[in-house]
Amino acid sequence: MERVRVASLQYFIRPVETYNQFQDQVASLVETAADYGCDLLVFPEYFTSQLLTLGNVKRPIQEQIRDLANQGPRFIKMMQGLAKEWEIYIVAGTIPAIDEKTDKVYNQCYVFNPRGEFGVQGKIHMTRFEKEDWFISSGHNFRLFDTDFGRMAVTICYDVEFPELARAAARKGAYILVVPSCTDDRQGYLRVRYCAQARAIENQMYVIHSPTVGSLPMVPAVSLNYGQASILTPSDFVFPRDGILAEGVPNQESMVIGDLNMDIIKEARENGTVLPLTDSQSTASVVRELEVISL
Repeated sequence: MERVRVASLQYFIRPVETYNQFQDQVASLVETAADYGCDLLVFPEYFTSQLLTLGNVKRPIQEQIRDLANQGPRFIKMMQGLAKEWEIYIVAGTIPAIDEKTDKVYNQCYVFNPRGEFGVQGKIHMTRFEKEDWFISSGHNFRLFDTDFGRMAVTICYDVEFPELARAAARKGAYILVVPSCTDDRQGYLRVRYCAQARAIENQMYVIHSPTVGSLPMVPAVSLNYGQASILTPSDFVFPRDGILAEGVPNQESMVIGDLNMDIIKEARENGTVLPLTDSQSTASVVRELEVISL
């Protein structure tokens, strides 16, 4: 059996007085995941917003986001070192990044391998808050990441609500979808969670959902957070009855750990009770011939 042990964080954001405090919190979580024998650790979207408490939080939020982006090089170096030290794959949540040519701000997720090498997945669909208040621009490229345990993709928070991304990844051989998220209320969280579970079912893949919890009342963007980490599966006999391999207790700081059986996910795509990934090909022809009938 090919087993992959994964950890999804319910990451508690709290004020920090120094960068070292932030680094210590992150490093302790990576060490814990490694101690539990995890091959992959997932951080949530915008968990780096903790670093906003190091500056003047009364300034316009667009300036704060650019200051956070300036922490990018130090953040990348830290995550590279941790991935190498503990020999673990890390999906490092997200941090804003500024394009030097266009001066646009993007929401970027860095994916590190145990050698410290990394690839980048930008968030493609911006929420209204990101567009209208933070002035963050949409990314343009969707990527797949080949790892020692198979191919995976990353859809950042709102991106998981667009099924075509996960479907494209599944058709290209991805068996794991990672969903880092940051949501302020239960409704927002459930939009992401329900869509993540749908992606697991319709694409016959594992989905790892990692959200922020806790609050930073002095930072408008993350003044509240609602989250519950989970590891989701297709809904078929060989998987957990409710399609949930593991999940945390809502809004508590925790790490959710589960073992992914890559053999049965591959078998399910070939011989499952239903084959939604394969059968979706017939849907395309039906949609092309869509008729409108007046009654």
